[in-house]
Amino acid sequence: MKNPFLFNEKIDLAIIDANADQSLINYFKNRNIDIIKTVKCNDILEPIAYHPDMVMHPVNPSTIVVAPNVYNYYKELLKNKPLNIIRGEKVLSRNYPDDIAYNVARVQNYAVHKIEKMDTVLKYYFEKENIQFVNVKQGYTKCSTAIISEKAVITSDATIHKKLTQLGIDVCYIKEGFIELPGFDYGFIGGATFCLNQNEVSFSGKLIDHPNIDEIFKFIKKYGKEPNFLSLKKIIDIGSIITLRYN
Repeated sequence: MKNPFLFNEKIDLAIIDANADQSLINYFKNRNIDIIKTVKCNDILEPIAYHPDMVMHPVNPSTIVVAPNVYNYYKELLKNKPLNIIRGEKVLSRNYPDDIAYNVARVQNYAVHKIEKMDTVLKYYFEKENIQFVNVKQGYTKCSTAIISEKAVITSDATIHKKLTQLGIDVCYIKEGFIELPGFDYGFIGGATFCLNQNEVSFSGKLIDHPNIDEIFKFIKKYGKEPNFLSLKKIIDIGSIITLRYN
């Protein structure tokens, strides 16, 4: 199965944080890509209430599992699109770990997560597609993991770094912090980094003052890609961008 966070083909639709900088919105508009802005999930913490990777997970490029909290909103908006919108079982709530059920990192044929807290519907679809489960202590695995290629990621999480390295994944391990997330001390690299085509790794903003900036750029170029900044402002965690394809 193709990793839904790595797009080498045309993107048809992007689901993006409703509070994202206009320059990010323009990136998709200028490429004639449909845009859906997220609705607030009132049941989770305010700083992440608009983050798409908290309330949904793309099983594949045309199928997403969505939390019951916001399912009706997305089902209605996408009803005329040739997409499969599946209602998850886990109703998200405010406190960790009751907010992490859909925030799953995907690397190669692995679903990396705190498995016991994964939504059961999402788990069913992973099993149906023979996706292997990798259990880690970190609950916000998608937030914490920037997918660079099928065999390469960037993370600031020690447990993800250790487990994926053991599985033969190339991991660029960076210092935590230096990414904005208003309301929290800092955000995470996975929520601010996107592979929207095969030639670039896009960031939500500039990597200002990050102590590992040289290692990050070198790592990206190692996999034949170039860094691309979607905004001139400081990099910010916007809960990933969920990209889908109609065909």
